[in-house]
Amino acid sequence: MRRFLALLTLLAASLAAQDVKVTTHTLSNGMKILLHEDHDVPNVSLYFFYKIGSRNERPGTTGISHFFEHMMFNGAKKYGPGQFDFHMEKAGGRNNAYTNEDVTVYTDWFPKSALELMFDMESDRIRDLSFDPRIVESERGVVYSERRTSVDNSPMGVLYEQFNAAAYIAHPYHWPVIGWASDIESWTMDDLKAHFKMGYAPNNCVMVVTGDVTPDEILALAKKYIEPIPSQPPPPPVRTREPEQLGERRVVVRRPANLPLLFVGYHVGATRDPESVVWDVLETILTTGRSSRLYQRLVDKDQLVLNVGGGTSTSLDPGLFAFRMQVRSGKSSTDAEAALYDELARLARDGVTPEELEKARNQILANFYRGLKTIAGKANLLGAYEVFYGDWSRVNQVAANLAKVKPEDVQRVAKKIFTGRNRTVATLIPDSAPEASK
Repeated sequence: MRRFLALLTLLAASLAAQDVKVTTHTLSNGMKILLHEDHDVPNVSLYFFYKIGSRNERPGTTGISHFFEHMMFNGAKKYGPGQFDFHMEKAGGRNNAYTNEDVTVYTDWFPKSALELMFDMESDRIRDLSFDPRIVESERGVVYSERRTSVDNSPMGVLYEQFNAAAYIAHPYHWPVIGWASDIESWTMDDLKAHFKMGYAPNNCVMVVTGDVTPDEILALAKKYIEPIPSQPPPPPVRTREPEQLGERRVVVRRPANLPLLFVGYHVGATRDPESVVWDVLETILTTGRSSRLYQRLVDKDQLVLNVGGGTSTSLDPGLFAFRMQVRSGKSSTDAEAALYDELARLARDGVTPEELEKARNQILANFYRGLKTIAGKANLLGAYEVFYGDWSRVNQVAANLAKVKPEDVQRVAKKIFTGRNRTVATLIPDSAPEASK
C-alpha cells in the first residue's frame, strides 16, 4: 500500500508540473472567454457558465432558473423547436445542461468541423430565445412532472428538501433548485422574460472553450456571433446572509418508504474560504471509499447503514458539510446517528495520522487529475474555478494547496465545524401507506 501511495504522489507531482495553459479575453459586451488548446483529437468542448441559479430567485419565482435549462432547447428565432439538438446530432455532437443554486451551465461536445455552427446556434438562443406560450406551458408541465418524480415521489428527494429548508432560515439556499410546486404553477410571462434578460446576458456568463482550436479562430467567431449581443444589468446582489445557528435543528418526515433515511448537516463557509481545501480532506477521510472512517464504522463494523456519503458542494455563499445515510432494515436511525457523532468526535479529539492525511491527498489528486484527462473535464473545471474561486488559474494550485494541509489543520477544522450547536438533522421514518378510499 505504501508503495502504491508513493507512486500516486510521484504521478501527482509530475502532472502538477504540467500546468493547464489558458488564453483569456473579455468581449466588449462583458462576456469572458477562457480558451485551452488541446490538439490531440479534432474535437471541441464549449461550456457556458451563466451566473444565475436558485439563489437569484425570490418567493413566487422559485425554480425559474431550472425552467430555463429546459427552455433553452425549445427554439429561438433562427433555430426553431427541436432544431438545436437535431443540428448538433447531425454534426456528430451532443449536449447537456445543469442548474444548481448558483449557476446554470450548458455543455456542448462536437467535432471541430461543427465549430461555427455551434457559435451560430448558441448566439441564436442567447439573443432570441422563443417565449411561445404553448411551449412555455408544455415545459412548465415537464418541470412539474420532474418535481413529482425527483421530490414528491422520492423518499430521498423529499427528505433532502425538508433538510435544506431547515438548515437555512434566511438565505435563498433555503428553497429547492427545482422550485416549490405552487411557484412552478404560477410563474408569469413577465417573470420569465425578466429572469432571462438579467441571467442570460453575455456580461453574466463565462464561456470556456477547450480542444482543437486556436485563440484567433475562437475570437473571430466570438466577435461575429456573440459580441453583437448587448449586455444587461446583472442580477441584483444576494445581500441576505444566513445568521449563525444557535442550536440543533431537527426535522422528522413520515411517509411510505422501504428504509429509514438520515441527513446530518453542519454550516461551513463558501467555496472561496481558505479552509475549503481542509473540507475536501475531511470529506475524503470520512466518506470516500470502503476504507473511509465512516464506511468502516457504520457499514462494516457496526452494520448500521447500507451506505454513507457526504461532504461539501461548490457554493458562492456559505454552504453545508452534509452526511447522508440509508439505515439497514431492523437497525435504528438513532444508533446510526450516535455512531456518526462518535466518529466525528473521535476525529476532533484525536486528529489524523500523517499517513492518513497523505492517503487523502493522493485520493483527491487522483480524482482531480482524472477530471483533467478529457477536454470536457478541463472545460468544466476551468469554468467552475473561475466562477466559484474567482480565478481559473487556481486549477494549477490544487496540489500545492493540498500539500500545505497539516494534521493539526484537519483536527482544528473538525472541532470548529462538527458541533451540536451547528447541526441540522433530518430523519425519514417509514410510514405505512394510507388505505385507499372506498
